[in-house]
Amino acid sequence: MSLSAACEKIELILSDVDGVMTDGGIRLLDDGQQMMNFHIRDGMGVRLWREAGKRFGIVTGRNLEAIRRRAADLWLDIVRLGIDDKLPAVDALAAEFGLSREQICYIGDDLLDLATIRAVGLGIAVADAVEDVRHAAKYVTSVPGGQAPVREVIEVILRNTNRWDEVLARYSKL
Repeated sequence: MSLSAACEKIELILSDVDGVMTDGGIRLLDDGQQMMNFHIRDGMGVRLWREAGKRFGIVTGRNLEAIRRRAADLWLDIVRLGIDDKLPAVDALAAEFGLSREQICYIGDDLLDLATIRAVGLGIAVADAVEDVRHAAKYVTSVPGGQAPVREVIEVILRNTNRWDEVLARYSKL
């Protein structure tokens, strides 16, 4: 199936966090707190996707307050934390929203994401994903994790479904 054909079916984008929405690095403070860096353009991408009437969520193996806060900043209603076996969680979300796997895009970077990337309609790897994940993906971003790959994916889907001009027109009027 072509990239455009796969993009046409997408109703829900789900993303891993560490290594996708962040660069995968962990900064430990003296008090044990962990810091994470998120790219602001990913947030704008999520906004564009939601303005197109679509859903976006995160499915991640980690369970940190920083992730909860970023999800709240993005007004995400789909937040699954502490999930190592991601495909059953993605299947449960598909059932909850009445979607097929073909209608889901999943963005990942490491082996915990591999089965899901293979199973969904549009499995995506970030540029610096591990080799097996990159080979399994239908699309590999041009940027590594933490450098706005979510935004790139959303633009790719909107461009491949001829909706990008609507986005530009909306923001050109501001």
